Amino acid sequence: MLFMLTIAILLFACLFLYFIGYRFYAGRLDSELIHPDAKRVTPALEQNDGVDYVPSKPLVLFGHNFASIAGAGPVIGPIIAMHHFGWAITLVWILLGNVFIGAVHDYLTLMVSVRNRGSSIADIAESTMGYRAKAVFAIFLVLAMLLVIAVFGVVAAKTLIAQPEMVFPTFAIIPVSVILGWCIYKKNFNLKITSLIAVLTVILNIYIGFQIPLSLPEEGVMGFSPLIFWFIVLMIYAGIASILPVQILLQPRDYLSTYILFGSMALAILGLLWVGPELNTPAWRGAMSEGQGPVWPMLFVLVACGAVSGFHSLVAGGTTSKQLANEMQGKIISYGGMLTEGVVAVVTVLLVGGGLYWVAPQGGGIDMTQLGFRETLQSGGWILAFGNGFGNIVHQMLPFLSFTFASMIAVLALNTFVLTTLDTAVRITRFLVQESLGDKVFVFKNKYVVTVTVVFAAYLIGATDGWQKIWPIFGATNQLIAAVALFVVATWLMAVKKPTQYVLYPAIFMVVTTIGALAWQAYRFFTAPQPNLFLGSTAVVLIGLAVFVGNEGRQALRGRRVISVSATEIPSRAE
Repeated sequence: MLFMLTIAILLFACLFLYFIGYRFYAGRLDSELIHPDAKRVTPALEQNDGVDYVPSKPLVLFGHNFASIAGAGPVIGPIIAMHHFGWAITLVWILLGNVFIGAVHDYLTLMVSVRNRGSSIADIAESTMGYRAKAVFAIFLVLAMLLVIAVFGVVAAKTLIAQPEMVFPTFAIIPVSVILGWCIYKKNFNLKITSLIAVLTVILNIYIGFQIPLSLPEEGVMGFSPLIFWFIVLMIYAGIASILPVQILLQPRDYLSTYILFGSMALAILGLLWVGPELNTPAWRGAMSEGQGPVWPMLFVLVACGAVSGFHSLVAGGTTSKQLANEMQGKIISYGGMLTEGVVAVVTVLLVGGGLYWVAPQGGGIDMTQLGFRETLQSGGWILAFGNGFGNIVHQMLPFLSFTFASMIAVLALNTFVLTTLDTAVRITRFLVQESLGDKVFVFKNKYVVTVTVVFAAYLIGATDGWQKIWPIFGATNQLIAAVALFVVATWLMAVKKPTQYVLYPAIFMVVTTIGALAWQAYRFFTAPQPNLFLGSTAVVLIGLAVFVGNEGRQALRGRRVISVSATEIPSRAE
């Protein structure tokens, strides 16, 4: 009973804090900074092209935005952080970082993009911080996005190999989504009824996949290993999906994906309340982790999605701003979407901390290779840890659902969101390349050429394991993107004569934290028994970038840079 009460208190306390944040803090952002106007024409209406700029139903757009920003981020970061530092400090950062930094970052980058004809945050940086800042920022963003595409593609491919039962439901959601979009946009069928039928079809697909696993032969297919074959399939999918009109696949698939995650999270929450497991992971493991380093700054870059993530600004300015039909819907879609991601992160902490064991219980007969926290992390990584923690809790609540089947539900939710991240990231990278190079190199105005280039570059990074050389410092680079985005928003707010403290202080904190994390990592790379000069040098370069961006932002805010921005002047050059 005590354990049940502890879990319930933690859950409801977190949800209450998020409610307060949305009700009051987001309300202040509206009243003091944004002043949303339902009568203002948004880019989705003004520039409607039927492909990228398409006004969307608010519930559908919420699904797209949430599915795009969530991905696997709010799962992987909290699991790794609680493993090294404990669940309590991880929860504190998820809660406070989300309300006061992450959700603010997401909402304001969305609305600034909307007020500037759907331009990306990099394009806006040119007018607020100068061409140098925009050029450096754009290069950095493209490289970061290529890494995201490559890594998430590899992660999804490995999941399809490890769990062949997931192959059918993972890909079957594509035609289901296309049919759902046709029903909504072409036939104007009832949204609730069609959504229910689509969700039930997805559940049926999980059952079919469980009965008919689709595994590849160990020798591979067409000369490709199983990993490379699935990776190629996923890259082709991402490329095609990224150039389709958003209402054909992107919107309905992301909308449907949200139901899958919400359904799995609802099962997890009910399971936690019903079972009332003990939080087996230590609440606090100390200020220094042997594997990661000091709690500050490393915890704050380990947990990105769920607290604050720079990738979200790219989604806000890349796709969401081009589909927002009414400014009054921006807060719930973006600020609310980030809070929802925080809920996923909180549930992940409680689910893994309560569903897995830190130490094998005496006489419990527990298989630690299956239910041990550290054991599952070592053998199968964070996907296995999340899936097994979910499976254990849900199976205890619903014994008729086998442990394996329950775990599949969790893994499908993750895989579905990884697919969402893949094609959204390809579309956003296309926008960035077109905005940066389209006016200078004619061929880069063509979306098909740019898409093929992006997908091929991501394939080279993922297929050659090149991503492994840079991934250890990606968490810091993601937070650096968030810091830059916040500086851009601060300079824009100053230009339109609005208060800047809501974003300026978080921007300073994120820059200082990023520099601290990179400095620590550089020290470890250079002083290791086998020094990694490449990663150490990369960390030093990123420190230089952080200092540069901070200085550009400081000069703009002090009036030493000419800011040529108004609420409606910045054109969007993406085709």
